[in-house]
Amino acid sequence: MKQLPLGVRVRERSVFESFFAGPNAAAVALCQALAAGTQPGVLWLWGPAGCGKTHLLQAACAQAGNAREAVYLPLAQLAQLGAGALEGWPTAACLCLDDIESVLGGLEWEAALFRLYREIEERGASLLVAASAPPALLAFALPDLGSRFAAAAVFQLRALDELQQREALRLRAQLRGLELPEETALYLQRRFRRDMKTLYDLLDALDEAALAAQRRLTVPFIREALAQTRV
Repeated sequence: MKQLPLGVRVRERSVFESFFAGPNAAAVALCQALAAGTQPGVLWLWGPAGCGKTHLLQAACAQAGNAREAVYLPLAQLAQLGAGALEGWPTAACLCLDDIESVLGGLEWEAALFRLYREIEERGASLLVAASAPPALLAFALPDLGSRFAAAAVFQLRALDELQQREALRLRAQLRGLELPEETALYLQRRFRRDMKTLYDLLDALDEAALAAQRRLTVPFIREALAQTRV
């Protein structure tokens, strides 16, 4: 069973099947192993916004939640609730902490994180963490906490090149029953910012427009849809 704090939502499409691994295959494989419970441990994912950190944490939560208790905590959203947001998950087999850097530097938060880390180790559970930087480059108020995270499996999520971006878009479109021609994917890359969050958001909007109009994702249709909706 997946457990979420009040007000936190997990995207339905955030599953491993819709994530194009590309140069991040090793990180994805470890996420899957931790989520499945085939090995316990701690994983630290880092990289810029839009590289897929949240997708992988939510995918791990979704996979683990099919058979075990899994928890996804977006700490940037929960920071205002205080460190108590980390309490109350004593039976979670897979715990996913997003945006952990947003609460680092405060003794109360780090003490709670340290206790949580030790509980995870003692229970042989899985802890997946996402941040904008590796542990070694972040300022920890508790050096012991920084040392523990630095000793975890640390993976940088690499950005996809242009060819891989088009493959990722085609995979996402295929899972929705859409055909995304090469020229259409190229048009999106040339017309908009080349980060996957922007491109996926465009695909979301165009999917809805194509469904409503009963049209294929051709370049002329996309031009028309974007002119009407100002995506």
